[in-house]
Order: sequence, then C-alpha cells, then structure tokens
Amino acid sequence: MIDETVRLALYRNMVRARLFEQRVYDLFLVGVVQGTTHLGLGQEAIAAGFAAAMQSTDMTFCTYRGHNHTLLRGAPMSSLLGELAGKSTGICAGKGGSMHLTDVSKNAMGSYAIVGAHLPIAVGAAWAGSLRGTDQVAVCFFGDGTTNIGAFHEAVNLAAVWKVPIVFVCENNLYMEYTPISDVIAVEHPAADRASAYGLTPIIVDGNDVDAVYTVALDVIGRARRGEGPALVEAKTYRHKGHSRTDPGKYRPEEEVTAWLARDPIPSYRARLEEIYTDGTRLDAIEAEAMREVDNAAEKARNASPPAPETLMTEVWADGGSRWRN
Repeated sequence: MIDETVRLALYRNMVRARLFEQRVYDLFLVGVVQGTTHLGLGQEAIAAGFAAAMQSTDMTFCTYRGHNHTLLRGAPMSSLLGELAGKSTGICAGKGGSMHLTDVSKNAMGSYAIVGAHLPIAVGAAWAGSLRGTDQVAVCFFGDGTTNIGAFHEAVNLAAVWKVPIVFVCENNLYMEYTPISDVIAVEHPAADRASAYGLTPIIVDGNDVDAVYTVALDVIGRARRGEGPALVEAKTYRHKGHSRTDPGKYRPEEEVTAWLARDPIPSYRARLEEIYTDGTRLDAIEAEAMREVDNAAEKARNASPPAPETLMTEVWADGGSRWRN
C-alpha cells in the first residue's frame, strides 16, 4: 500500500510536469522558446514514479525528451524554462537548450540528443560509483527506438556482466520518431523481450499508472543498490504530441490516439485518489500551486536577458575555457 503522502507527491509532480510542458508548447508558439522541442506530454507517470523512488544521490540520464526527468529530480522550473528560452538564467546559462538539460547539483546528469549515446555513459557513471564505494544507482531512460542501437546492447551486456548498479528504463511510446517500433523489430516488446539475452528478468509496467511505476521502481532500484545487478524495465506509454514541436503526428491512426488519450495518466490518477480519499479540494490546491509555479517561471524566462556575447567561448571545456588541446 502506497502512503497517502507519497501519492499526493506523485500527483503533484505529474501535474507540475504536465503544466510545464504545456507552457513550453505555448511559449514556442509566441517565439519565447526557439528551436525545436520534444515534449513528454503523456509520459509524466514514468518520470514521477522513478523520481519518487530514487535517493538524492542517485543519477538520472535521459534523452532529448528529458524535460520531465530533469524537473522532477529537483532542477528549478524557472532555470529550466530560462534554458529553453536561451536566457542567461538558464540551467546551462542558455547554451544547451531543450535537448541538453543538465543539473549536476541534483544528479540530473544530462539529456542526450544522440539516440543511445547516453547508455554507456550511464553504465560508466554507475560503475564509478561502485568503485568509490557509494550506494549510488544510475537510472537511464531511453525510447523504444534505442533498443535497435548497438550502444543499447553493449551497455546492457556490460552492466549485466559486471553487475553494475543501474536501471535501464525503456519509455516505449510505440514510435521511434515517425516509425512504429513494431515495423522494425522481430519481437513484441522491444526491451523486455531482449532482457533474457543478457540474463535479466523481463519487466513490463503500465507506464501510464504512476502507482505501478513507483512500485516497480522501488523494487529494481533497491535490488541494484543491494548489489544484485542491473534491471531492464519496459514502461508502456504514449506521447500526446508528435515527435517534436514541428511534427503534427498525422502518421498515427486516429483511433489509436483517441484510445491512449483516454488513458491519460493524470486525470485517471486524480480519479483514483478521489475514490480513495474522497477529497478533491487538496488536489485542486495542488493544481493551483503548480500553475502559480509555472506562471512565475514563465515570467522570469520572458524577462531574463540572453547570454552576454563575451560568454560565447567560456565553459566549452570542463575547466571553463575553450583552448584547443592536441
């Protein structure tokens, strides 16, 4: 049984993530957010469930569709919107944008634009934690299309052989960009059906049910922390928008979209909480508080200044400079 406090926190974070992404969409339309964005609308339960199960020292690695994950690990909303708007107040000083969100202070270790590139990096970070004698766990999120990338197989195999404390989470939203994943794999489940090849137990979870995600997350993160090795989780979900802001998603069957929208993780979870606790006023207050947070963050992003030209060549390397090394 999940504690009431945890459930309300899960709802709060899903609402915060949803309102944030909706505001990003709106700000893109009026030119405040420039360049493309990849929204996680509809996939909030996965980010919320895993974030709630992680310790503050655990590390998150995610894809270019990583707004939700970075936000729910504790990155300030105003800094995230500032980054998407290319402002100096951004979490990466306006230099990274939507696809490169990073907040090392929260162990949100980056969003990665190259499909599959972050899986080996996450394995290395988790292995380094083991060598240092910490109990850190890395949680690495990726899409269904990544399972056809060589880096996926290399990373999962090495993690299994070395019993690295990492959890791989496939956010299976049925499409690798514009292509149905079912058209390009020989199995039904792109991640779970490949788990046994690496000696791992296949795990499939309803990625639109935050209680289910949280329960699975507690289990697999706990096992990794105890030294029992990695896990590969496939979370079935659906993105409400196209692949990117410029994609209308017309390639998806209308009846499929309608069916998945009816399984929206947020209103369905609200209905569950109202049935259990019969008090919608607390949920209304959570939604109002989240809207105020988003409004405040958007106002700060609008009013912030862009990065100063003289900062262009700073922070290119880890030492803060840009001088080329041979």
